[in-house]
Amino acid sequence: MIYAGIDPGVSGGVVIMNGYETSCYSCPKTVKDMADVLYPLKDRNDVRVGIESVHSMPGQGVASTFKFGKNFGEWLGILASFRVPYELITPVKWMKFYGSYPKEKNLRKVHFKNLAQQRVPAIIITLKTSDAVLIANYIKEKYSTSENDLGQPRE
Repeated sequence: MIYAGIDPGVSGGVVIMNGYETSCYSCPKTVKDMADVLYPLKDRNDVRVGIESVHSMPGQGVASTFKFGKNFGEWLGILASFRVPYELITPVKWMKFYGSYPKEKNLRKVHFKNLAQQRVPAIIITLKTSDAVLIANYIKEKYSTSENDLGQPRE
């Protein structure tokens, strides 16, 4: 099975876990580059993708909210056109999976970066890719079993 996580923010990232190989990407700048990252997943039956379900936040400017939503829609369009199954995951859901965490934003980001680095020690995790690592790992944990990997969610 291949597991992927997408943090759709402009300063987010994409992570693809394929067996013992993990590839991390900062959010590409163009739709073509976004599609290039996901192209290896096209039309495969052994893929599970989690994408963070995002929305605007109080205090966000109009331009940044528009760019945020645009990026999210582009990711969804690419996944749909490549026939890649995906699941929307709220930040609260995947964060809660990893236990307690700091409420202050900067401390929380560093906390999750450290957790992501522990899960993928062979590569350097950045603040841009850390959430995507944890989203991909969440999907992997959800769909894998200790005996075999049937691609069915655990109950």
